[in-house]
Amino acid sequence: MKPGSVYKLNNFYGSSNKSVYRVSDHAVTVSFSWNSELSVLEDSPTHFDEDRFQFHSFEDFQASCDRKGDLYDVVGHMKLVNGQSFIGTPVLDEVEIARARHVLVHVQSHDGPVMKLYLWDQAAKEFCKKFKSYENIPTVLLVTTVNTKSLGGTLALTSMSSSRVFMDYDVQPTIDYFGWLGSNPQSAEEVNAEVVTKRETLTIGEIFSYIKQRSTKEAFFECTATIDDVVHGSTWYRAQIEQAVFVLLGDAGFELTGKHASELVINYFKANGNQGVTQEVPVPEALLSTIGQKHKFCVKVTKHNLDGKSRSLTVTKILPLRKTIIFSDIPTIIFKIEKLSTGSL
Repeated sequence: MKPGSVYKLNNFYGSSNKSVYRVSDHAVTVSFSWNSELSVLEDSPTHFDEDRFQFHSFEDFQASCDRKGDLYDVVGHMKLVNGQSFIGTPVLDEVEIARARHVLVHVQSHDGPVMKLYLWDQAAKEFCKKFKSYENIPTVLLVTTVNTKSLGGTLALTSMSSSRVFMDYDVQPTIDYFGWLGSNPQSAEEVNAEVVTKRETLTIGEIFSYIKQRSTKEAFFECTATIDDVVHGSTWYRAQIEQAVFVLLGDAGFELTGKHASELVINYFKANGNQGVTQEVPVPEALLSTIGQKHKFCVKVTKHNLDGKSRSLTVTKILPLRKTIIFSDIPTIIFKIEKLSTGSL
């Protein structure tokens, strides 16, 4: 089948349109069968519009959030791509995108609020291909049949298997929007990346609820928690609503204790007569002294969490607490240290 062509179909199944995740507002669905016959009509008596889209406002998306209803199209101008501003030249790391299986685009429709748009799998590949095909950096984005979901209380648009990606001059609606944007240059002004890429703040219970959703993907969240204990070499886990095992990676350990793992290990051997390399290092005092402290943790939900292979949550960064009073129960966490080595904690 070719775009723009009109066809005649004989022998097909007709059924009522499904009530969830609908890609159009039509009442029926036509399905091909083994004996269906398709032929091109050279002179069709019926006129069809070249493109048919269902665009909605931010308020419409918000009203249909998490209802699994009709899938609408979104058109707007891009503010950020994977956290990169359009003031410079965004660089798309296709290897990293293939690993993560998604691209996060912050898009604004006319003068409405900035929305997070997650493009998954094929839509992400299509986005990368189109983005790099333009001689100049494209600014207008149209994505069809997006689903509206709430992540940590924030509206997010996610692509579906039926989603298609268009940019600046691909179709008439993007051409029209590009023209509007040229007449309203103030709408393309720089956006504070730290504001629009702020991680959703969730409790530990809400993070585990996110993990239990079968359709969820890898994500980052913020969580304010109190360190309840530091567990050494233990696989024990208490799966209570407000308690979890956090594993610190990268510089997160240094942010917590002010010391790297290599420094803690060297100090231990110096104080204990340089014992053999197979000697198990006990929990350093620098970590034990953190028990009872409250911190804001940046938590990553990984594929291992979503597959049920790991119940430990990865901490990528520890942020300073703001001087505010929080009138709610503070969740607790338990650290699990598998092994201390000369690498980063």
